[in-house]
Amino acid sequence: MALPDVLSRPLALPVVAAPLFISSVPELVIAQCQAGVVGSFPALNARPSSLLADWLDRIADENGAYARTHPEMPVAPYAVNQIVHRSNDRLDHDMNVIVEHRVPIVITSLGARPEINDAVHSYGGIVLHDVISNEFARKAIDKGADGIIAVAAGAGGHAGTQSPLALIREIREWFDGPLLLSGAIAHGRSILAALAAGADFAYIGSAFLSTVEANAAPAYKQMIVDSTAKDIVYSNLFTGVHGNYLRGSIAAAGLDPDDLPESDPSAMNFGSGGNMKAKAWKDVWGSGQGIGAIRESLTVAQLVTQLKAQYDEARDRLAATVLSNSLTPVT
Repeated sequence: MALPDVLSRPLALPVVAAPLFISSVPELVIAQCQAGVVGSFPALNARPSSLLADWLDRIADENGAYARTHPEMPVAPYAVNQIVHRSNDRLDHDMNVIVEHRVPIVITSLGARPEINDAVHSYGGIVLHDVISNEFARKAIDKGADGIIAVAAGAGGHAGTQSPLALIREIREWFDGPLLLSGAIAHGRSILAALAAGADFAYIGSAFLSTVEANAAPAYKQMIVDSTAKDIVYSNLFTGVHGNYLRGSIAAAGLDPDDLPESDPSAMNFGSGGNMKAKAWKDVWGSGQGIGAIRESLTVAQLVTQLKAQYDEARDRLAATVLSNSLTPVT
């Protein structure tokens, strides 16, 4: 199946930037789009809710102006993330704003609902739904989603436990539509690996947390730079849904990262404030396992340039290896 038009545009890299709670603001999204990767933000980041329309206007206006003055540069589309969980009492309001502004890509999380998909399709937008299993992927497509974000082991924030190779392979056995892979991707080599595994795009979050444009505390950005995969803890204590968090932030919050209790899944709350008072959003910081590749805080443009150089090098080396192997006689 061919990719939808909005995902077929020229990009600097086959990358969709994941929506980062609190950290994804217009400055970050605009920088991502203008660097040539799909930018995104959670609708709940715009607070109060009346700010959402202003954010969408700003992103569209600034990206449009940049595209007109830089016709040689690929300006990527943007996406808005909607938490579809029943506790999100802003959902209807935010969907009305999304439809009015004809947001090109909507990313849905924590629930697949046909009426949300229908609303986005009404103006020609597409819906990408994030899942942690093949079973959830089937349900999302059955309910009208256009594409799947496979959130595998090692992804930042709410994440699954399945190997990315296994999860992608199972979904690709029946689905030939848009497929994104999330899970410990913070290097250009990993972007190429995602495509080789069967994905159309890499879905990258944690690497952008350390960027200059991200609305994250300086200590959060520095902890991303200083940490590696061993510093990630998987727990459902903070939101009721299992996710990956920085060990250092858990300890700083006065908790033992090696002895965290289990939480009741019914504790999930994504109300109009986005659960801003919860430790998971203020004191305990999410991150994926791929952050060992992040060595310094860069601008988005610098990070994308670095990722592209790594990607191009990995692609060339892989091509040379495949060619060499094909020329080696079998004895």
